[in-house]
Amino acid sequence: MAGGRRQAPPREDVLAAAMEMIAERGLEKLTMAALGREVGMSSGHLLYYFGSKDELLLRTLEWSEGRLGAERGRLLTRAAGARERLDAYVDLYVPDGHRDPHWTLWLEVWNRSQSAAADADARDRQAAIEGAWHRDLVALLAEGISRGEFKSVDPDRFAARLRALLDGFAIHVAIGLRGTDRAQVLRHVHEFLADSLLADA
Repeated sequence: MAGGRRQAPPREDVLAAAMEMIAERGLEKLTMAALGREVGMSSGHLLYYFGSKDELLLRTLEWSEGRLGAERGRLLTRAAGARERLDAYVDLYVPDGHRDPHWTLWLEVWNRSQSAAADADARDRQAAIEGAWHRDLVALLAEGISRGEFKSVDPDRFAARLRALLDGFAIHVAIGLRGTDRAQVLRHVHEFLADSLLADA
């Protein structure tokens, strides 16, 4: 309608634009004003939708995790051995490199959640993200054990330890710690899995 109010873009488009800005310009350039210019909305309108920048970042992380979760589901349900699918899980988990946008966002959201003002709902939503990765890994480990591909370990305990290892290495890659790169990390993890999990041939 001529002279009518311009319709706001779908929320998913806003989240995709936020993620693209993080990837292209870095998290420090993602302001409400800059994002508003990108999607044709005022910063006030964005605040109306999301309430705060913290909520915008968490929603963007959830959106990104949804895409990763779909990819993880495809990798883990394909017709392949448990070891091959575990390698795919690790490959998806580890950042692509320094300033990987998903990991940059993940670190920022967790850092902000340490403040006294962070609400329990936000913490629960972050825990739900972690829980999905953990449950998928536990199920894959249990399957590999039942098929004789993996040693008889406690799947839940091993998953907790493996994810702690992956998180530590992933943070090193994401922040660009000198002497640590993705290829090196993948070699360390594969050696650890060969030593501690793979059944003897």
